[in-house]
Amino acid sequence: MATRKTAKKPNVSAEELLGYYRDMLLIRRFEEKAGQLYGMGLIGGFCHLYIGQEAVVVGLEAATKEGDKRITSYRDHGHMLACGMDPNGVMAELTGREGGYSKGKGGSMHMFSKEKHFYGGHGIVGAQVPLGAGLAFSDKYKGNDNVTFAYFGDGAANQGQVYETFNMAAIWELPVIFVIENNQYAMGTAQKRSTSTPDLYTRGEAFGIPGETVDGMDVLAVKAASEKAVAHCRAGKGPYILEVKTYRYRGHSMSDPAKYRTREEVQKMRDERDAIEHVRDLLLTGKHATEDDLKAIDKEIKAVVNESAEFSKASPEPALDELWTDIYA
Repeated sequence: MATRKTAKKPNVSAEELLGYYRDMLLIRRFEEKAGQLYGMGLIGGFCHLYIGQEAVVVGLEAATKEGDKRITSYRDHGHMLACGMDPNGVMAELTGREGGYSKGKGGSMHMFSKEKHFYGGHGIVGAQVPLGAGLAFSDKYKGNDNVTFAYFGDGAANQGQVYETFNMAAIWELPVIFVIENNQYAMGTAQKRSTSTPDLYTRGEAFGIPGETVDGMDVLAVKAASEKAVAHCRAGKGPYILEVKTYRYRGHSMSDPAKYRTREEVQKMRDERDAIEHVRDLLLTGKHATEDDLKAIDKEIKAVVNESAEFSKASPEPALDELWTDIYA
């Protein structure tokens, strides 16, 4: 059932390419700002940055339509921004303010947006996978053609509940795309030290779930694979697995010194495989944009991110009686 070949890269317009560049740059600049605010003590608790992995969620979101759902783990800010959530609301939530998506009570790991069909970051490793299948079951039950993207990492791919979910999703032919964001390290453990198979997408074979591996540092390759997977699900053929090979530049969380890999390894990825630089090169060599155009976009994105930081600082902390609200549905 599995295949190593990824879908052929789609032809994209200059406008689309600029859109992907803008979306990826927003995620990177936003995460850099979040890192700064964490260092200043304005973000408490855990904070897991998405820097390096931007092409994954931007490429996948390029194949979605209104009504599609997404659910992920605690490295979730990129997914929020890619599905159209307001940077002001996201940053206010990170800083625990009233203007945040969960009124300042969810923080980095636990916010959601019903309007954007974003069903949260989840702190328990792998727990979002069966929840994602449940979202897909709802759409199957209602008889629409919506698709759910259930994101998890290479570490979570070794959790038992993932395979229980694969089994149910296959039996019920649920319209769910299991996205394995393989950034090579589960916290600090390299995949080859923790996982018995070199490719994680092949684990769907036992359940009859097709899948493929995708270059997660190439937004166009991710978009092509996403379109193929989405078409499979919308046609009522059941689940699909995409193992997206990517890389995070920062530690597992802000408290991780990342001593389990060399600086040279990280720098080599930045220099040779950076997803944003790849699109930048395509825009410049294809004469779709000039250096000045891209500088203007960068300036515009920085303004959006700075505004989100200022908005979060100005937003009040939640009132004490908010402790008792939203506890039960």
